[in-house]
Amino acid sequence: MAMEPTRLSELARMVGGEFAGDGDPLIHGVADLATAGAGQLAFVALARQMAAATCRAEAFIVPSCLIETDRPVIRVANPALALAVIHAAFLRKPFQAGGLHPTAHVGADCRIPVAVTVAPGVVIGDRVTLGERVTLMAGTVIGDDVSIGDDTVLHANVTIYPDCRIGARAIIHSGAVIGADGFGYVTDTATGRQVKRPHVGTVRIDDDVEIGANTCVDRATMGVTRIRQGTKLDNLVHVAHNNDLGENCLLAGQCGLAGSVTLGNNVVMGGQAGVRDHVRLGDQAMVAARAGVTADLERGSVVSGMPAIQHRQWLKASIAFAELPDLVREIRRLKKRVAELEGQLPRVGGESK
Repeated sequence: MAMEPTRLSELARMVGGEFAGDGDPLIHGVADLATAGAGQLAFVALARQMAAATCRAEAFIVPSCLIETDRPVIRVANPALALAVIHAAFLRKPFQAGGLHPTAHVGADCRIPVAVTVAPGVVIGDRVTLGERVTLMAGTVIGDDVSIGDDTVLHANVTIYPDCRIGARAIIHSGAVIGADGFGYVTDTATGRQVKRPHVGTVRIDDDVEIGANTCVDRATMGVTRIRQGTKLDNLVHVAHNNDLGENCLLAGQCGLAGSVTLGNNVVMGGQAGVRDHVRLGDQAMVAARAGVTADLERGSVVSGMPAIQHRQWLKASIAFAELPDLVREIRRLKKRVAELEGQLPRVGGESK
């Protein structure tokens, strides 16, 4: 079962926060300000939000700087993080093994513990190893020689190609494909034919990685395509062959990485951002939505635009771009005026001066 109702003071200790205000209410869940009611915890940034007549939350998580309040609160430096930790604790349930469904197919020489859930229609190839408390939901396909770590969840219709390795506590959402061939072709200039390069590498996904729905992670041409610990990929992200994504990266929906891209740790990419092949992004680099990165980025870089440039420079360029029509009109006016003035100059030797 989920966590029992808990005193606010205990929740404050859980997240390293300061408990304050009148009373020490029992909290049984988390909600937003608009819907929170008795026994529920909500996050606010301003004192007036707690005083609003429509706000019926039992208690609040607030920033450390919010001092004046008689409502029951937890003060923390990072309220959003504290709320996420508490919310997850309330929702966490112990694993209940569902076993192997009769319609699941299991290949030869597999290592499958008792404490797993393998749903209807799952196909498991030969020599597959599953860790403890693994969940494979309906229609999932696991290729030969795949290993999957403890407490990992694969949602419906995930496909893991042969020879891939998935770490512990990973979450892979519906429709994701791990280990398909990369997009690698060589043009035969004599015939114009596109010749496919063999992709004989693999994919390694480390612990605590989350991969969104319909995301694709291609196997390496040779070697490994790797996603390191704690990295999170949104829906519809494409990770090409031989990529190496560092720890705790965040890639929003429809990002695309060409082949042999390297991301450092804690890189953040906005939606529909792209990176060309063989480019390296340093630790903590940030790429704005729809930006196109064509060259290496140093640690901590913040870039926007296509091709991507430093964000501050891009902001100035965007302002200038919006003013271009007015600038063109002004230049035309000035050119016309210059021509008029030249026409008024006295002529010397038949030439205007």
